[in-house]
Amino acid sequence: MIKVIAIGDLHAEFPKLWRALKNSYAVGEDWLPSDPLRRGVYRVVLMGDLVHPKLLADYRRLTGLEDYDPSNPHHLRTAAKAQIRELIRIKRFQEAAPEYITILLGNHDHAVLTGEMVLGNAQLEHREFHPELGGVELPQELKSWFQTFPRELNLYGVNFAHVGPVPWLQTYDELFYSSREPKEWWLRNADYVERMGYRFGVYGHTVMRNGILVKDKLALIDALDQDQYLELLLDEERLDWEIVHIPASGTSVL
Repeated sequence: MIKVIAIGDLHAEFPKLWRALKNSYAVGEDWLPSDPLRRGVYRVVLMGDLVHPKLLADYRRLTGLEDYDPSNPHHLRTAAKAQIRELIRIKRFQEAAPEYITILLGNHDHAVLTGEMVLGNAQLEHREFHPELGGVELPQELKSWFQTFPRELNLYGVNFAHVGPVPWLQTYDELFYSSREPKEWWLRNADYVERMGYRFGVYGHTVMRNGILVKDKLALIDALDQDQYLELLLDEERLDWEIVHIPASGTSVL
């Protein structure tokens, strides 16, 4: 039996990631994998979207700039450098136990990796990794690392993917961004999980404003901003899950 610590879309919420890992005993005082994680008793799955804070307020907190302006090149470079520094720390953690720490490729990671699309909305565009818009390019070291991220992981019949269990929900092309299905498939087609042969599925991408949602045979866990992650106990026969609350920063020793 293994314990899986599944953490929803990161979006540069780096302190919360480390608090979740500390709370689950997956990381040691040295910021490296704990002994249970190194031995494979634990597994860590990050659901992707490591980059791009969700809100302008999150960019302000990340950069320390109260007047953060997503069109100001200096501010963009500050946001990029802050994320790069933390991504290098996560890379060091993941590469210390690569068999047991999986980071899934999210659509925001893919967009930064390829540079093909500027993501965002009318209120906020994520420009910090677009040199042509005043940002900086993701370093090649991190690009190469992003390229190793799988689009899904299967453990004991449980499917983990950033969006959903079918190929067209794991392909971040123009059709992906023009369709409502990536955000809504689980409302009408929750049976995708069973139809693909899985006994359960764990997914991110769709923001869960009321916290993690477990529905039928799937869990939607993009709820890091609600201070939650999911733990599962798995083997060939067992499948137990628990929604875990991340403790406040004052209770963490990291």
